Amino acid sequence: MMDLNALRQFVVVARLEHLSRAADELHVAQPSLSRTIARLESELGTPLFERSGRLRLNEAGRLFRDHVERSLGELEAGRRAVAEAAGEGLGTVRLASETFLTLTGPLAAYKRAHPRAEIELHWSPAEDMARRLRAQDVDLCVASQPISAEGLESRRLFDEAVGVGVPLDHPLAGRACVTVDELAGHPIVTARKGHWQRRLLDRLFSARDLTPKIVCEVDESSAIASLISAGLGLGLVPAFARRTSTRAPGTWIAVDSAECRRTVTLYWSAGSHLSAAARLMRTMITDWDWTTGETPQEH
Repeated sequence: MMDLNALRQFVVVARLEHLSRAADELHVAQPSLSRTIARLESELGTPLFERSGRLRLNEAGRLFRDHVERSLGELEAGRRAVAEAAGEGLGTVRLASETFLTLTGPLAAYKRAHPRAEIELHWSPAEDMARRLRAQDVDLCVASQPISAEGLESRRLFDEAVGVGVPLDHPLAGRACVTVDELAGHPIVTARKGHWQRRLLDRLFSARDLTPKIVCEVDESSAIASLISAGLGLGLVPAFARRTSTRAPGTWIAVDSAECRRTVTLYWSAGSHLSAAARLMRTMITDWDWTTGETPQEH
């Protein structure tokens, strides 16, 4: 019988592909974690990782990881279903997103409507969302770029243009529209790899054999507008940000490219048991009027 804690530790090592970082996250000693992985491999009768140079999952490891994630997810879903059936309120909703600036409206409305529901927010790059949904590590994901994976259901929330933000005193500030080629050579403020702004920036420039002149990378995309207004550089800014009360002063210019857009989509795992809190959150987000910033009941 495989130890449940060993399986949970294996999933973390498989995700990070790095023993010391996994040990830090799990708060265990690295030698102990190494022994746990070795015991698992001995029980299975095959290595799960390639150990030449950097630790990497091999084909057997990837296969085992997928089954373990689904199994642990089902156990967690069962625990939550029992807690909900026992009458412990609406339960908890775990929502992952690449940025929460877009979701402040529906989140505030949800909290007003369901004050007893517990909300957990998790930042996640789109590339990790399918795995987290399959493992039932989160209930819902909002992505600004497509997720291609089996076993997911989705609802498109909105599609919008992405422009470029420039400081008020920038030479381009008076322009109504710019091309991607015109942005080449200008200092650019962007998000780190994995964020949708960075992926979009890289796609736009690589399609034209250009390399963006990145002078600053940030972890939170909401900081980009403030850094632009401080004069550090230009940056991609979605049209949605122009309607928020937290936007920093600056000028938004359209980009002359049909590819310079983002499509925001809500994802959840097909067939998974969602708590009452998660089902209500899914309804709040899908019913939200993204043009006016209201739910239909508030019209």
